[in-house]
Amino acid sequence: MTEPGPQLSASSGVYPDVDVVIPTRNRPAELATTLGGLAGQDHPHFRVLVSDQSDDEPSFAPAPVQTMARRLRLTGHEVQFVRHLPRRGLAEHRAYLLDQASAPYVLFLDDDVWLEPGVIGRLRTAIGRLGCGFVGAAPIGLSFVEDERPHQLTPFEEWDGPVEPEVMGWDLPERGRASLHVAANPYHLERNLGLRQGEWRAYKIAWIGGCVLYDRAKLLECGGFDFWPDLPVEHAGEDLGAQWRVMARYGGAGVLPSGALHLESPTTVPDRRVEVTRVISEFQRLQEVSS
Repeated sequence: MTEPGPQLSASSGVYPDVDVVIPTRNRPAELATTLGGLAGQDHPHFRVLVSDQSDDEPSFAPAPVQTMARRLRLTGHEVQFVRHLPRRGLAEHRAYLLDQASAPYVLFLDDDVWLEPGVIGRLRTAIGRLGCGFVGAAPIGLSFVEDERPHQLTPFEEWDGPVEPEVMGWDLPERGRASLHVAANPYHLERNLGLRQGEWRAYKIAWIGGCVLYDRAKLLECGGFDFWPDLPVEHAGEDLGAQWRVMARYGGAGVLPSGALHLESPTTVPDRRVEVTRVISEFQRLQEVSS
């Protein structure tokens, strides 16, 4: 990894324990909504870095985005917008954001995910108690809320005790846990659990996207996203690649309730022919070792 970039400074004067980093491209409306979710969080010590790779005007330029940023600043949260060009792919963009972070924990939040109040605090509590490499809140697609899929929920398994390291691979049975995060399945899972106010559960995952809180030191120790130079600009699965490395050493978990809503906008990554864990030899080796 490269040396950390300039540290973000907290306008409140209190050193944050969570850096929220958001990569964005061509999504001003979604970004405003995402920042609006952050403005409603009750966790007191987080700051926000938005890195833009839009084709024309930055996604952070429009007034709604700036209004949400002002609201965050009024409540003591530092917000920084940067342009990071030229585009070198999703993995490089995440590597850049990781280099800019300096807090003990870093939340990678997609630019099309709205968080209900309390999500950051819940994830921060969970990773502190579990001591694993990362925890995540799988985004819910509310357009599927009436589409119950019990057959896709069968892989659900809570972590009963400490989160353990796991080696993950495409051909392993644990990969079937991916169905837990399809459509509105996280919502149906949390409803089935009958969680009381303030209660949360950790569960086993294949990977998790959209809203993932990492122990920054553990992520860096596992290489972060340093595989990006081996990839073409157009690729997918960069978050999965980083998570599989962290899971193999420190473990990872999903957290319910999720509290993360997917905005269900059209993808900005239509070309998915190159999947990180299928083309990088390290991940192929992990799969072979585990078989």
